[in-house]
Amino acid sequence: MKLGLALSGGGIRGIAHAGVLKALEENNIKIDAIGGTSSGSIIATLYAMGYSPYYIYILFKKYAKDLVNQNSISKVTSIGNFMANKKGNFQGFYTGEEIENGFNNIALRKGVKKISDIKMPIVIPTVDVQDSKKYIITNKIPEKSSPNTEYINNIDIGKAIRASSSFPVVFSPCEYNKHRFLDGGILDNFPTTEVKKQGVDKTITVNFKADDIDENSNIMDIVMRTIDIMGNKISEENISNSDMVLTIQTDKTGLLETEKLDECYKYGYRQTIEQIDKIKEIIKG
Repeated sequence: MKLGLALSGGGIRGIAHAGVLKALEENNIKIDAIGGTSSGSIIATLYAMGYSPYYIYILFKKYAKDLVNQNSISKVTSIGNFMANKKGNFQGFYTGEEIENGFNNIALRKGVKKISDIKMPIVIPTVDVQDSKKYIITNKIPEKSSPNTEYINNIDIGKAIRASSSFPVVFSPCEYNKHRFLDGGILDNFPTTEVKKQGVDKTITVNFKADDIDENSNIMDIVMRTIDIMGNKISEENISNSDMVLTIQTDKTGLLETEKLDECYKYGYRQTIEQIDKIKEIIKG
């Protein structure tokens, strides 16, 4: 029996996926194919390359903190500041180049450069902001493609991660071969259907309980909630194809709230352990 794992996006919350993988490994549950959207693409790619869940947690934590500390988004404290930038060529608070270069270097440590060099089947959704199409970055193009979907496999690993995790406003679009890619969660926050095409018998989808918006929410909380609503609604059919949906609750965590990285990792681990008997039943059934 082959098992596939689909990891949703979720900003900082994505580190919880590393906790999920740690719990699965401790219970000898083998993953045969994996997919990830946005921050889920980071976890999925690192795992497919052979990094351990704990080391993934360390890497994710380091890069998240480094990124936020470079030019903290908290400095942009008002709509007025944002609108002032609009007069120029403002496309995002970050270019995403640091993510691309950093993960290219991490890939080289494992002796891989392109997505096609990775042995474990992997799928990473992204969206071209110019033609509104969904693109699937993968090392194994399926025999039967999805409607209105294109497939890419000759792409550097860092570029693939950047393409799927270029969250609107936070990051500028990722440019690749005349494409301008944005966060895959816009059209496919749960890459379950594509994971199933990788020759697996069962799939588990991991997502996050959406945070509520209240009087203390800031503009990025609202943007994140909006993307959650759009991505989840569009991806309803995908998630319904999963044999099990594991929903992680992370207690109101902002898009770039790095103070909660450790907490989110523990949430992923503990809540997976709580569901481990059900997961084993699904696999055996």
